[in-house]
Amino acid sequence: MAGKGTKKGKDMLQLLISIATVILLNYIGSFYFFRLDLTAEKRHSLSDATIEFLNDLDDVVYVKVYLEGDFPAEFQKLRNATKEKLDNFRAYANGNLEYEFINPSASEDLKTNEEIYHELTKKGLQYNNIKIQTKDGVGEKIIFPGAILTYKEKEIPVQLLKSQMGVQPEIMVNNSINNLEYELSNSIRKFLIDSKQKIAFIEGHGELNSLQVADFKQTLEEYYVVDRVKIDGLLSSLDGYQAIVIAKPDSVFNDKDKFIIDQFIMKGGSAMWLIDPVQANKDSLRTSSMALGVTRYLNIEDQLFKYGVRLNHNLIQDLQCGAIPITVGYTGNQPRTELFPWFFDPLMIPQSKHPIVNNLDAIKGEFTSTIDTIASSKAKKTVLLTSSRYSRVMNSPVRISLRMVDMDPNKSMFNKPFLPVAVLLEGKFESSFKNTILPPEIKSSPDIAYREESEGARMIIIADGDIMKSHTTIKNGEEFAYPLGKDQYSNAVYGNKDFLLNCMNYLMDDSGLISVRSRELKLRLLDQTRIIEERFFWQFINVGVPILVIIVFGFIQFYIRKGKYSS
Repeated sequence: MAGKGTKKGKDMLQLLISIATVILLNYIGSFYFFRLDLTAEKRHSLSDATIEFLNDLDDVVYVKVYLEGDFPAEFQKLRNATKEKLDNFRAYANGNLEYEFINPSASEDLKTNEEIYHELTKKGLQYNNIKIQTKDGVGEKIIFPGAILTYKEKEIPVQLLKSQMGVQPEIMVNNSINNLEYELSNSIRKFLIDSKQKIAFIEGHGELNSLQVADFKQTLEEYYVVDRVKIDGLLSSLDGYQAIVIAKPDSVFNDKDKFIIDQFIMKGGSAMWLIDPVQANKDSLRTSSMALGVTRYLNIEDQLFKYGVRLNHNLIQDLQCGAIPITVGYTGNQPRTELFPWFFDPLMIPQSKHPIVNNLDAIKGEFTSTIDTIASSKAKKTVLLTSSRYSRVMNSPVRISLRMVDMDPNKSMFNKPFLPVAVLLEGKFESSFKNTILPPEIKSSPDIAYREESEGARMIIIADGDIMKSHTTIKNGEEFAYPLGKDQYSNAVYGNKDFLLNCMNYLMDDSGLISVRSRELKLRLLDQTRIIEERFFWQFINVGVPILVIIVFGFIQFYIRKGKYSS
């Protein structure tokens, strides 16, 4: 009896020690915060840049997520991933992040729901019209896969679902989940920006006007100070700017302006060039069924060649393309139009995994040309955009006719795949004036501080100025611009704005944003064919094997006990 009492006392002592240890560990843990992420790609961890943004918050960010309700499985997955990501954010925000999930279709009153839809659309969220199975058959449901972030008196909409052309829904949802941290941390960063870097849109050479770039400029102004600057030979015209944008010039650059741009780059400035090597205009087809695309010389071709690229005087035709409206008849006195494929408007789906273009939707071009890179250049070259697998080139001069839409394309003629359209250059550049005889006063002037080589700079060259152009129309007697990337004929929204914004973030060396943007979580999809072929085997493995294991252990235990107590 004494032995039993001693054993019982020891067990109680061990229990008390265990309880005390757990309490002590919890108490110590309350003073330290750490998380363990054992996944290969650290999918449950936040980047250092995101954590820094969250630590900088001095007030509460309130997130309203409109992903609540009865959804198909893929939207439910996005909803759960969003909640998990917000929980991660809240863990590092020191109490400065709160969220709630809202069902915008919760009311049984359709009018109330429509008012909510209108308000959310007005705030900048886009809705999706999805098909769902109901007891009466197949129905449609409007959902808003987005969120509204509020900080102090500021409010920012965030689109959580990123649509991508030609991508399976489960992959599209996975890509959207990949981007959750970027979209949310990017919005928080907008709240925290105090001093902004400066960007200059160069004008004076027939570049896109203020209305044509208004939508993109407005987007940039969330991050940077953006001005329109006319160089006009003034050496100090680009002082204080970190980057310049040259958007679809149509006039010749004089040597003074070229020199000022060149020295801006030599001193570490970044540049985005959107150049049309061939002059072609879709508007000319409104009055005539035929137009001619001719070579456009801007006197910057030699400068870009020295930096590392050659713009080719040709136009791409691509079977993966946008559409153009053609009048096919009349109903009474009203023209009846239909949309036809227009091979001169390539839809470029990024093939590169570079963070600038990773997971982006298709980018729409218009009379796009090709780019060659120069091997002798010291700069590192990365192709960002290409045509599709089924493309070809037509050298200038190019005959452009609306009758092309009536032709059945011969796929064998479109045999020039993945033609480069946009290239990133980064590293050291030689001045395009290096081997030019310059006046001594220029080389020796401390105000000019002439350099023959840059220490390090970045440039992006795009052989299509229309990628940045918002199409315009006349409404109520005033000129109105469509959002950048929205097709005025089909109302499809392409990834032009996201692409250009990523380009500028990269040029401005927003390394924090780029590091978040470049993260990729692998989508481990099940092999549907193998599931069907090996269905019985895997059902047996998952259901039958655990039962057999339990039975075997039961028999083993039975014989052990039998042998123990029978003796």
